[in-house]
Amino acid sequence: MAAGGTGDQQRGAFLAGLFGLAGEVAVVGGGTGVLGGVIAEYLGAAGAKVAVLGRNAEQGQRRVQTITDAGGEAIFVPYTATAADSVAEAHARVQEAFGAVTVAVNAVGGNHPSAVVSPDQAFEEIALDAVRDNLDLNLTSAWLACQEFGPAMLANGRGSVINIGSMAGGERPLSRVPVYAIAKSGVATLTNFLAREWQGVVRVNMIVPGFFETTQNRSLLRDEDGSLSERGGQIVAHTPMGRFGEPEEVGGAAVYLASKASAFTTGLALVIDGGFSVQSI
Repeated sequence: MAAGGTGDQQRGAFLAGLFGLAGEVAVVGGGTGVLGGVIAEYLGAAGAKVAVLGRNAEQGQRRVQTITDAGGEAIFVPYTATAADSVAEAHARVQEAFGAVTVAVNAVGGNHPSAVVSPDQAFEEIALDAVRDNLDLNLTSAWLACQEFGPAMLANGRGSVINIGSMAGGERPLSRVPVYAIAKSGVATLTNFLAREWQGVVRVNMIVPGFFETTQNRSLLRDEDGSLSERGGQIVAHTPMGRFGEPEEVGGAAVYLASKASAFTTGLALVIDGGFSVQSI
């Protein structure tokens, strides 16, 4: 801790040294989405220069504006997360603007109704194109990001990769979402593999959100009138905290995994689920 100054100043200096991200350059793939956008804002608030990557320019610029209005530095970079050339081009634009990337967040993902088991569609009726599209969105995107940003971090001698997993991809995959569950299981395996492969020079961890309302899953969690769907009600009833998560409740985990506070942490799956995963009868 700082030797001089008031108690508040000392505490501020201590927290800035532990969790502050001044000098870091962070890319947030999927930063135009709900969770990715909050993560981008939190990283910016902690001092990182942030590149918001995504396809929706309006949403991306809105996140950038929030970061810059708070005194941070941020840019929006349009890209296609499932195309290697586009990811490489985005990387080059971030380097030109901010320098070497030191934090890479892979928050691209979602689930499309075309790949969901429902009363109207049995597992065997899911089209192969829908399978491929969902695997690409949720797994290939993370794979390409790791291939692009990881080696550059290794060459620079440090870095932090933060993948976004899902409760669906655990040891007991959730019902109705087989493709999404398989893809997120793959993200977990990728995280563990790279944590070992990159030996802590580049730390690789995963945030595993529980159930948060997003644009992609709202139709599964709520009926058209806004009330909980049958599935949404089952989820809330199984969650000890009795509610869905708020997007802001993921931001702090990303700051931790990007900061010096987690300097000896790699291969971690940080679950933020309101107790869903430990609930029993």
